[in-house]
Amino acid sequence: MKKLLNFILKIWRQKNNEEKGKFETYRISDISPDSSFLEMLDLLNNKILYRKVGEPISFDHDCREGICGMCSLYINGRAHGPESLITTCQLHMRHFHNGETIYIEPWRAKSFPIIKDLVVDRSSFDRIIISGGYISVNTFGKTIDGNLIPIPKEDADKAFDAGTCIGCGACVAACKNRSAMLFVSAKISQFSLLPQGKIERKKRVLNMVKKMDEEGFGNCTNTKACEIDCPKGISTEYISFMNKEYIQSFI
Repeated sequence: MKKLLNFILKIWRQKNNEEKGKFETYRISDISPDSSFLEMLDLLNNKILYRKVGEPISFDHDCREGICGMCSLYINGRAHGPESLITTCQLHMRHFHNGETIYIEPWRAKSFPIIKDLVVDRSSFDRIIISGGYISVNTFGKTIDGNLIPIPKEDADKAFDAGTCIGCGACVAACKNRSAMLFVSAKISQFSLLPQGKIERKKRVLNMVKKMDEEGFGNCTNTKACEIDCPKGISTEYISFMNKEYIQSFI
């Protein structure tokens, strides 16, 4: 039988973006090492509700399968926690030491205002997508025709890799400048590398970069912290691709 674990949790609590937040301390025991990080928070909230010792902790989640990116937490000074290439919901408690103190915070970025506790408003990403992350080509019901378009395998692979971005915001949280360039470049590359996205190619990069700046995200200084903490391992090479696209859009 696996040994159950105990932890001291330092969790950031904040009622809204206008009020000052602080860390609060919670102790939780008898946690299975196979529990996910979010399951551990579920157990803590059940304990709080059962004992009526305060409000449950607010945190984002949805699919819990590492696909949606909603479970974004800053854990012990790193986006999504100490393990690489996984989201918070895929992080298991066996990756922590028994009795360890775990610090849990929301994303820290002006462009991601805190809604409550560990939940932040990432609608700035949605507005960037709306500004240019689409194609006008009607592909509905024409998958056969689409498959007949010759695409170099290298371009197809790069587009697919860029398309794995789940928009969690880890790149922003990890960057000292709170840059969103890895996210934006992935979305731009996803479309620009394929024939269906060529029509809006120039307009897309101009509009999305402009909107990124309007939302208050910082610039890139090539520290590659975004690539290291990205749960999907998206390369900063896409930022170089975006910069090239941006320059070419003026020609």
